[in-house]
Amino acid sequence: MASTEDDRRPKYQRIADALREAIRSGEYGPGERLPGENDLMATYGVARMTARQALGVLRDEGVAEARKGAGVFVREYRPLRRRGIQRLAPQQWGGGRSIWSADIENRSLEVDRITVSEEAAPDRVGRVLELAGEETVCVRRRRFVLDGKPVLLATSYLPASLVAGSAITQEDTGAGGTYARLAELGHEPVHFREEIRSRMPSKDEAAELSMSAGTPVILICRTAFTDEGRPVEINEMTLDAASYILEYDFDA
Repeated sequence: MASTEDDRRPKYQRIADALREAIRSGEYGPGERLPGENDLMATYGVARMTARQALGVLRDEGVAEARKGAGVFVREYRPLRRRGIQRLAPQQWGGGRSIWSADIENRSLEVDRITVSEEAAPDRVGRVLELAGEETVCVRRRRFVLDGKPVLLATSYLPASLVAGSAITQEDTGAGGTYARLAELGHEPVHFREEIRSRMPSKDEAAELSMSAGTPVILICRTAFTDEGRPVEINEMTLDAASYILEYDFDA
């Protein structure tokens, strides 16, 4: 550890800095095991608790992940690039392709959980969809798995009266997905609004997405509108932030 004024900081922080720099320089690559507590104790002459705290810093930052019985490893990062504009173009879903195919290239993405039900609309949903009285919504809940790792939870809400009897109420919506079916019903979505924020996951979210400690989630709420300005779908998405890059490509 360098003998600078930084030496006044706790030893575990300085050890964490040294390990982080070793990762950045390529000394430890993605998926490689970092020095364990015993190694750090011997190298830096510190107590076990100090070594444990140093590794904990890297886990909390999302730089490393613990594997039970094996040690602490550099987290592998092969992000899914979510192209926020291209994926929603009519040429995508209108041509019978899933909007997700714009993101995954040749990687393996599957929906391993899906439920479809008719429910009372939550207040926030009813307001945005401009529902009247006791009007219900068709709710589609899915979990998306990329290369064997859960990366996204998505819940879509659509006016039940709008989609009744269509494939949207089935688990398999067919080629082009929900937006292609809406277009067939005469309610083609032509405008979208996405709101994005980030926070730490709930316990249930972390479990469903198999997330490592210290990783936040990205929340995206997308509303789809027809040419007349009618809102026809709300999609609330929870993304594993360690698995995504959000890309928006547009003209000035």
